[in-house]
Amino acid sequence: MTTAIERLEKVQADIRAAETEFGRDDGSVNLIAVSKTFEADAIRPVLSAGQRIFGENRVQEAMGKWPGLRDEFDGIELHLIGPLQSNKAKEAVATFDVIHTVDRPKIARALKSEMDKQGRNLPCFVQVNTGEEPQKAGVAPKDVDAFVAECRDTFGLNIVGLMCIPPVEEAPGEYFALLEKIAKRNGLSRLSMGMSSDYPVAVGFGATHVRVGSAIFGARDYLA
Repeated sequence: MTTAIERLEKVQADIRAAETEFGRDDGSVNLIAVSKTFEADAIRPVLSAGQRIFGENRVQEAMGKWPGLRDEFDGIELHLIGPLQSNKAKEAVATFDVIHTVDRPKIARALKSEMDKQGRNLPCFVQVNTGEEPQKAGVAPKDVDAFVAECRDTFGLNIVGLMCIPPVEEAPGEYFALLEKIAKRNGLSRLSMGMSSDYPVAVGFGATHVRVGSAIFGARDYLA
């Protein structure tokens, strides 16, 4: 049975190989190790191996395990990659270093208000519903330009990039290409796309951040 450290090393090697294959600069892709549903004891070995960028889906879950891990390990960068409710904006701003799921004005307003109160200026990604799936969060592709402008000009958020989760049953390439196109015309340099099943493909379409969970930590027990 492979360990989390061995799986982490394989993912890192895959990313380096994809950078080479697609003519990307070495180290241009950031690996976000998605630790949602895993307890601190499962995360420590990955931290000990040198990984410092992690992603969580839920604010409350992150608040329960990351303060202690931050006390043990320096240099942790925590990304919120799951949906955010406006009533959790205060805790999100206090807990996370980067927000990937800005998708409506109410959230943008709440985040900016809390950042001002807490003296923080977190980098934010706008989540785009590239497949226009009704069950998924995210801004429709046709509305992204206006929403990015609103986040910047009206709310004063530090929008640095775009994030997407393509339809599960379809090849992701066209959705990654769409996200890259939208980002380019909005002057955004960061793309959060690619997960355990398709992160090498995402590197080929310009991903700067890939969100990899089960390929590192193993299968999740959502009933636990």
